[in-house]
Amino acid sequence: MMRWTLLGLCLAGFVLAPLAARAQTDEIQVYDAGIAPLHQFNLTTHTNFTPDGATTPFAPGVILSNHSTNGSLEWAYGAEPWMELGLYMPLYSFGGGRGPSIDGAKLRLLFVRPHAEDHTFFYGMNFEFSYNARHWDPRRYTQEIRPIIGLHLHPWDIIFNPVLDNNWTGFSTLQFNPCARIAYNLNPHWAIAGEEYAQRGTLARLLPVNQQFQQVWAVVDHYGAAVDIEAGVGIGVTSASDKMTLKLLVSRNFSF
Repeated sequence: MMRWTLLGLCLAGFVLAPLAARAQTDEIQVYDAGIAPLHQFNLTTHTNFTPDGATTPFAPGVILSNHSTNGSLEWAYGAEPWMELGLYMPLYSFGGGRGPSIDGAKLRLLFVRPHAEDHTFFYGMNFEFSYNARHWDPRRYTQEIRPIIGLHLHPWDIIFNPVLDNNWTGFSTLQFNPCARIAYNLNPHWAIAGEEYAQRGTLARLLPVNQQFQQVWAVVDHYGAAVDIEAGVGIGVTSASDKMTLKLLVSRNFSF
């Protein structure tokens, strides 16, 4: 029953999702269908710094990525073994031609195969609903639909998120922003990975390769008793990409 419920949510997302052009991102992460433990909370801090990025805004008046730091506090709650509720608040940035800024907030619903880490094949679907400050994204309301497909082939993990972004303007403007991860688990506490993030254009009209945003990443993960840490460096491989971006994620479960 749960498998068919998740499949129905996936199909509904593709049918109902209308979408976005290139936008800023506060979260650089491939989803692996892992969620907070049942009836526990999780806090993840996302911090991204772009030492060498775009010097022209993708839309008039928005923050430049060059020399900017942005991120968010991501609050999550394990509501069911197959569902996590999330809130990103605040989204923030420093630099980018503006100084310190509050950029908006997001709500998240994540549906997954329960205990995905115990299965060879795992899957899920994530929905995000964003309220954006105009200096962050000229579209006030946007949505992300993120299918999750992956394999645990111990010690390897292969994960694909064919992300669709939308801003409620019709199927023809659905933006295809896929990301993927191949990781090698050195032991239960350490992993190294290669990741790729792209903005391909709309489903109706993909951009020429040299106009697509595309970065490849080298990433290291540490899974500690109290805190998980992920750090990485991303390199742009097209002229439309930021040349270098750094990321740091720090995550901890807690309960009251």
